[in-house]
Amino acid sequence: MPKPSKSDTRPSKKEKPLYRQKSALNAESPALSAPADLPRAHPIAPAHFELREDGAIEINPQIPSNSADSKNKSAQISEISGQTPRLVYSSDTPFVRLYQGNSLELLDAIYARYGDEGRFDCIFADPPYFLSNGGITCHAGKMVKVDKGDWDKSRGPELNHEFNKEWLKRCQRVLKPNGTIWISGTHHVIFSIGYAMQELGFKILNDIAWEKPNPPPNLSCRYFTHSTETILWAAKSRESRHTFNYHVIRQIAGGKQMKTVWTMSAPKNEEKAFGKHPTQKPIALVERCILASTKENDLILDPFLGGGTTAVACIRLNRRFIGIELDINHITLARNRADREIIEIGLKNFQVRINISIAGRAALPRRPNLREASPFATYQQNDLDLFPNSINGSRAMDDKPEIQTERIFHETKFVFLSCAEVTHGSVVHTTVDISLQEAWAKTPSGKKRETTHIVRCETEILRVKSY
Repeated sequence: MPKPSKSDTRPSKKEKPLYRQKSALNAESPALSAPADLPRAHPIAPAHFELREDGAIEINPQIPSNSADSKNKSAQISEISGQTPRLVYSSDTPFVRLYQGNSLELLDAIYARYGDEGRFDCIFADPPYFLSNGGITCHAGKMVKVDKGDWDKSRGPELNHEFNKEWLKRCQRVLKPNGTIWISGTHHVIFSIGYAMQELGFKILNDIAWEKPNPPPNLSCRYFTHSTETILWAAKSRESRHTFNYHVIRQIAGGKQMKTVWTMSAPKNEEKAFGKHPTQKPIALVERCILASTKENDLILDPFLGGGTTAVACIRLNRRFIGIELDINHITLARNRADREIIEIGLKNFQVRINISIAGRAALPRRPNLREASPFATYQQNDLDLFPNSINGSRAMDDKPEIQTERIFHETKFVFLSCAEVTHGSVVHTTVDISLQEAWAKTPSGKKRETTHIVRCETEILRVKSY
């Protein structure tokens, strides 16, 4: 029987992870496809773009766009990294930057610009948990599959750990020397993350147990009900002098030292007004992390932005923020939430004035020969002001506010009531119009016959002028 050759007995080489392979632009082969068994955020493409000081993305001029060869290279980049990252939302006051793209690519670009001094005071990361592998869970009382998306599928413990180590390495590089990082996860991923942090030299400060008071039940009845997630808090290195706002946290805890078990409900319905993310965190949870470890105007990063909870928390707490998200649907959700939060904060600089007047049919002369004519037709628009005190507790408002303002919005709404008394009745019809006469002319005949009183609601929004 012939002996096997040396080449047959030699153990096969373990394939290098993609981020250790030579880039596609330097490969001899004109076509290179990304392995299908790697997480979508795992591959690292060549630096085909640069991050400008103002936060905008600039395509690297070393890759010309008018040559046939550049088209092949662009196709390879697109295949490996998805697409060039793009700035999808930008606000200067408050400072918010939201990017759609590969977080590892953008972290490389941030490090290339800011170097070893770092860029961020704090990072809050909610990475993929790798738990979408055909299991089941309970949602809204129904049995559903655990399938959050391709980004959440496990590629095996070794590749999952390599991925965790790579994004953590990049986060560590862009942290300032005294910066800290918060990372949330379930048992599917948190042990890998904790070990990777020790490998990289982070200083783990605390492990927080987030307890959910109403978790979904375990339908298989073969395990304990999963009711907690772990949040690791770590400093960049053992030499870091991290920030801990002890007195703020003690006040939140009712004058006592806060323990590492936090009981908080899942995100409320108003936090899902624009849609929901499958692993969305409650705003209160992220706010507590930020309050504990940062100061106002500190710069915070979320490399896996998801539905934008960290952005909302930073806007509320007056922290500057940069977020990165690969999925177009999730970045759209985050952008809408951040935009609404900024608008609501901006409205604090507005003064709203409302003036309400009431006229009753019985108190005004009729014109019986004109069935469709308004019983208020003989009165001018401002004649409703004859009744400024007809609602209990109402007073005429001062037309000359003490602060300097400019009117940016004005609306007059007429509410038609059917009632014997103003305090006991029903709304028949509402309309927004310039005058009572025009509002009455546009009111349906049946509504006119039911009307006994009309309420005029005048609303102004005034912008407070800067001093």
